[in-house]
Amino acid sequence: MRVIDFMGKRRIAAVFSALLILTALGSLVVKQLNWGLDFTGGTLVEVHYADSANLNEIRSTLADAGYAGAIVVSFGTDKDVLIRLPDGYSDAQGTEMLQTLQASSGVDVELRRIEFVGPQVGDELREQGGLAMLLALGLVMLYIAFRFQFKFAVGAVVALIHDVIVTLGFFSIIGLEFDLTVLAALLAVIGYSLNDTIVVSDRIRENFRKLRRAEPLEVVNISLSETLGRTLVTSLTTLLVLLALALFGGEMIFGFAVALLVGVMIGTYSSIYVASNVLLSMGVSKEDLMIPIKEGAEQDDLMP
Repeated sequence: MRVIDFMGKRRIAAVFSALLILTALGSLVVKQLNWGLDFTGGTLVEVHYADSANLNEIRSTLADAGYAGAIVVSFGTDKDVLIRLPDGYSDAQGTEMLQTLQASSGVDVELRRIEFVGPQVGDELREQGGLAMLLALGLVMLYIAFRFQFKFAVGAVVALIHDVIVTLGFFSIIGLEFDLTVLAALLAVIGYSLNDTIVVSDRIRENFRKLRRAEPLEVVNISLSETLGRTLVTSLTTLLVLLALALFGGEMIFGFAVALLVGVMIGTYSSIYVASNVLLSMGVSKEDLMIPIKEGAEQDDLMP
């Protein structure tokens, strides 16, 4: 097996990661996120057309009728449409909007539901979503510290924080709407990246115990080279599925698919360069991973 000198480029990778983090944080501070209806509050209207609905025509009709900021997406079929309005609307206004859509399209339009999400609910969702991510990171750190060693836990959590911040920064830079589906995708990214990091960490631990005379940098390079094939195959197959979802899954799950696409790519990178880089920076050694010998074990081995 050819051993690739991944850690020979660790300083370049550290600079690259720092630039990604700074860019993402800068955008989050300046532009912030384009919060969706789930977090800002507003009205959700579902309508059903007797024939295929023209989304561009519906958007134009609503804009001319004074429904500013309306977001129109397909919902399930080409006859079902979901309209998101940034402000609260009464049932009477919903009926008026329905009549406007029916007059412009010339076909029967059925109102399926009107749901109002208050700003207070949106604030609670935002707070609980953030707490969910923090709780997930904390539990991950405890698990890896118990399963491997504390230095591995720090490396894994730093890699996960890196992935989450970069993915959030990507959404902030391009202005994609951040809703509950994207939040769910972020939690899925944490799970995916963690799985990749654990596979690499397990091989590093195994090689530290097997290659007693090798230096830590050499052990990490060997471990990364051994798991590279598995990492690439898993990432590529996942990316192909996510790409298909983003292209053909419709507008409802577009943000979800994009968040996972970015998260899987950056998670693959971080499991190689971020987590392992942190391990070496913290001075991991074979002594950290030695199996403790029970007192009296050697004497027991000598007994007939």
